[in-house]
Amino acid sequence: MYLLWPLLFLHVSAQRLTLFDDRLNQPRREGRVRLVGDLLSSGRVEVYHDGQWGTVCDDGWELAEAQVVCRQLGFPGAISVTSGGQYGEGSGPIWLDDMNCKGSESSLSECSFKGWGVTDCSHKEDAGVVCETGRNVTSDRQFSVDNSLGLSDDLGLLFDSGDGCDFRINVQDTSEEEELTFCVHKMILMIYPELNITNDSRNLTVNVSQTCHPHASAFLRYLYTRQIDVSITSAQCLHQLAFIFGAKKLMEDVGRAFTLLIPEDNTFHTQVSMYKYGVRTHDLVLQENVLQYLSWNCEFLISSPVWSTISFHMMDALLQRSDLIVKDEAFLLEALERWIQDKGDEISSDQQASLLNHIRFLLIPVDKLYEMQFSSSVLHQNHEKLYLTGLLRGFQFNALPFSKIRNQMDNMSSEYLPRIYTGDEWSVIFNVTTVKYQSYNYNYNRRYGQNNRIQSFSTPAHPSALYREQRVQWQAQVFLSAQECSNYGISCYSFPVARFIASGNQNMYASTIRYSNRLILSCKNENNVFHVQDFKSDMAVIPNNSSMGLPNPCPDDYSFRFVVRPQFI
Repeated sequence: MYLLWPLLFLHVSAQRLTLFDDRLNQPRREGRVRLVGDLLSSGRVEVYHDGQWGTVCDDGWELAEAQVVCRQLGFPGAISVTSGGQYGEGSGPIWLDDMNCKGSESSLSECSFKGWGVTDCSHKEDAGVVCETGRNVTSDRQFSVDNSLGLSDDLGLLFDSGDGCDFRINVQDTSEEEELTFCVHKMILMIYPELNITNDSRNLTVNVSQTCHPHASAFLRYLYTRQIDVSITSAQCLHQLAFIFGAKKLMEDVGRAFTLLIPEDNTFHTQVSMYKYGVRTHDLVLQENVLQYLSWNCEFLISSPVWSTISFHMMDALLQRSDLIVKDEAFLLEALERWIQDKGDEISSDQQASLLNHIRFLLIPVDKLYEMQFSSSVLHQNHEKLYLTGLLRGFQFNALPFSKIRNQMDNMSSEYLPRIYTGDEWSVIFNVTTVKYQSYNYNYNRRYGQNNRIQSFSTPAHPSALYREQRVQWQAQVFLSAQECSNYGISCYSFPVARFIASGNQNMYASTIRYSNRLILSCKNENNVFHVQDFKSDMAVIPNNSSMGLPNPCPDDYSFRFVVRPQFI
């Protein structure tokens, strides 16, 4: 599967539409890289400088350099490097020699090298790479889009024949090296006001990447028929073209295919690029799908190199969500402080303050609140008053009876709403066939015989200090068959199914505390979270591909985490 390429925005000038990335302060193509070979994901590395493409010498060419190239092209990373002109000898200048990359650079030209065109190599030493393309997918899944109005067949024949066409569309590569020309009918295009086509217009030039050229004809035919087949590999190109032409309904429909790409990149580069693209194209559904996946995998995102690169816009959107899966709120605050430190002057004081306001100090355990008042972090130093106000409110929430602060809850908005905290104290994890016993409070109940998919544990009634010593007993179960459900006196119609019940004194807190518990589904071998399910009447049915918003990447290899989420009411 080909992951999304560096994602692009739209610039309109008279009758020329150009897709370009967000590095607007740089020369249009300076420092770009490309791969020359039979596959999109591997080939000879070429870099653009001083108006022409040139090659890279393999002296010092190692995996760190390959990682930079592959990520610059939008791939998750590199598999291997090649040397000695394995992908054929290039022509023109050898621009780079004695490369020395750390591996974290955003482009190859940011690495250390001798100097542009300074080399003692020949083209027999041209370097190449093999890039990762995500997990293998057995087929390029397709779905059909049909927004036709009854004349699709006739209009499709009109496009195919070209009879009476009076308008030319030139589809160029962004490097202006290749061009496709289509003769179409002006009347069809005038339906789309974004193109600003008038009676005097004769042609339109559109710049898209060369990988999108094979899909241009199918897209233009859609403008006639309102029908098109969309695959994972064509989705991004069709979405970009729909954005250019203002075909908003097609954008929405094609955007569904993007959700199939979301779990495919464990490095998160693709998801972050998709979100930026969703912001630029005002695709709110795409933005939400990406944010949901990143929220569910927030701990992995925080530990990845991508964390320091995400934008203020994305950070602001993430911190406002209650479906973030993190160890605890203090962990999230520490991650925010590290992100701000990495960003430096790029994030203004006002932006720092607005992000700090999204931290839910009320839900930070009181012992960590105590330690934090002595913190010397950037946020604490730059916003001492705001920081200390958060700590004070956290101490009050932990120390005062809920009846005392209930009237203030409406003013606190989401501050007291729990996220999905997975600390050992609040969750238990096991997979579908065996139990991974934790080091705290489990009690395997032998009377359940051969079913080892059951675990009992206890949690505080609530994370506030007043309730920490009062315990609630929980029992987590996974059933694989109707017989197993029947043994416990319940009826189940879909498998696997999870059950999460309070087996002790939960009811004594019913007037004050509500438990909005969650079941987290992960892939055992890869750890990525692909779905989060709530419990209804203590049961959670595990969804299948047809009922999930995202594809199930590990249908037979689940890992289950049961999470307790207490909330004052």
